[in-house]
Amino acid sequence: MNLSRRALLAASAAFLAAPSILRAQAGKEFTVLLDWFVNPNHGPIIAAQELGYFREAGLDAKIVPPTDPNDPPRLVAAGRGDVAVSYQHSLVLQAVQDIPLMRIGALIDTPLSTITALADGPIRSLADFKGKRIGYSISGIQTALVRAMLNSAGVTIDDVQMINVNFSLSPALLAGRVEGVIGALRNFELHQLDLEGKPGRAFFLEEHGIPLHDGLIFVANRERAKAKDPALRGFLDAVERGAQYCVNNPDDAWKLFLKGRTQLDNELNRRAWKSTLPRWAHSPAALDRARYKRFAEFLAASKLIAKEPDLDSFVMAL
Repeated sequence: MNLSRRALLAASAAFLAAPSILRAQAGKEFTVLLDWFVNPNHGPIIAAQELGYFREAGLDAKIVPPTDPNDPPRLVAAGRGDVAVSYQHSLVLQAVQDIPLMRIGALIDTPLSTITALADGPIRSLADFKGKRIGYSISGIQTALVRAMLNSAGVTIDDVQMINVNFSLSPALLAGRVEGVIGALRNFELHQLDLEGKPGRAFFLEEHGIPLHDGLIFVANRERAKAKDPALRGFLDAVERGAQYCVNNPDDAWKLFLKGRTQLDNELNRRAWKSTLPRWAHSPAALDRARYKRFAEFLAASKLIAKEPDLDSFVMAL
């Protein structure tokens, strides 16, 4: 079994190109660019589509997975998509580059990422990483996260070896290439490891020096957001209805999620669905400005950005 997240989710790619998910509904054409192939993180979006909430908001929504996960925000900034699912840290970095994006909502409003080690391995605490190897998939931000977390345990980044394992986090951990990985999702990789009979030990970012932040956000073109395009608010309202349906009817929502996507019906996704239920934003349009300021301050203090961008240039409530 290939354990990489990319490989597991890629199994859905053929389906995602099928007309059924992209089917047209009456209303304004509205393209939603996902961050990844469809997976349980996208439950409220899928529910809103399947239940007709987008159509009722006057939107002919198309849900499009990326060929390259780095593309969706830039496509939206360029006007080649209406909304993209993205990440809070990426948005701050893009704001510094003056890429015209605006955070308009959240899909998951709690952190998802962890540093994960094997439960039966030598790592019992963050301090145990001294002299060990940590795998990562995204340079810059993930190194900054590891540095801050290790510092909270009296270990420096120079005390560990950072190894690029691309997106093969669990395989690298199971193969013994590294003793820990940064970026393992608490609602996915931990189940993946458990299913392989090698449970993981997770260190949660927000419990070790990293400011609380949104796990997945919605971004739109800055000028369009500032103009308060009613289609954007209609999209968020439909997603909110989808989230509430999922929370109130998790079993029925799971069946909707699988509608026409039977290849996603496996134990890993079933576990991931249950773990993600409490993490979907109940009010996607809500904004905590202080949360975004704290995270931008963290990135500046980590030297990932020279200075904090103006908050009003990249976050707003519609």
